[in-house]
Amino acid sequence: MDKFIQHLGVAAPLIRSNVDTDAIIPSREMKRVSKQGLGEGLFAGWRYLQAGGRDAAPEFVLNQDAYRDASIILSGPNFGCGSSREHAVWALAEYGIRVVVAPSFGTIFANNCIRNGLLPLVLGANIIAEIAAWVAQDPCQNKVLVDLPEQQLQASGEAFNFEIEPWAKRMLVEGLDAISLTQTRWQTIDRFHRHRQSLRPWLYQH
Repeated sequence: MDKFIQHLGVAAPLIRSNVDTDAIIPSREMKRVSKQGLGEGLFAGWRYLQAGGRDAAPEFVLNQDAYRDASIILSGPNFGCGSSREHAVWALAEYGIRVVVAPSFGTIFANNCIRNGLLPLVLGANIIAEIAAWVAQDPCQNKVLVDLPEQQLQASGEAFNFEIEPWAKRMLVEGLDAISLTQTRWQTIDRFHRHRQSLRPWLYQH
């Protein structure tokens, strides 16, 4: 995965509570066996005028000129609730979203984000509303900066600190997925197997 150190981008306000994974990508949009093409189905129920169609709904935030290049989403509590479908994170990532800022997240969704290089960033609802109001004044100029090593989001001339689990921070900063994270422990794993083999050699006989 790409390493996440700092990210500067346009932040789109999608201030809704309980944005579930079926809203992020409806099941009808999950027709592929790979991650390719899922970005087109992102928020399809809101982004397009008709189910299955591709005529843009002009009022939806990502269809507005000022937010078309958004790579950060500002949202409400319990973002990513509902089913555990990883396609929701894949769709966000393929569209170009690197950060979702919300007061809280669905637990499985947040873990899927970390494992796919997308930062689920927790801030209070009042702070998010303040940032959204500042961005709305000029979305293309009033970009949001996220500094993961410093655990800060910078906007409107202020720096807001956020918390993140150390393991999650490491995976994002170092660009590790679950497999590559395990591979960083090869020496420990090898020592364990060698020790186990010395104690129970019959288990390793072919």
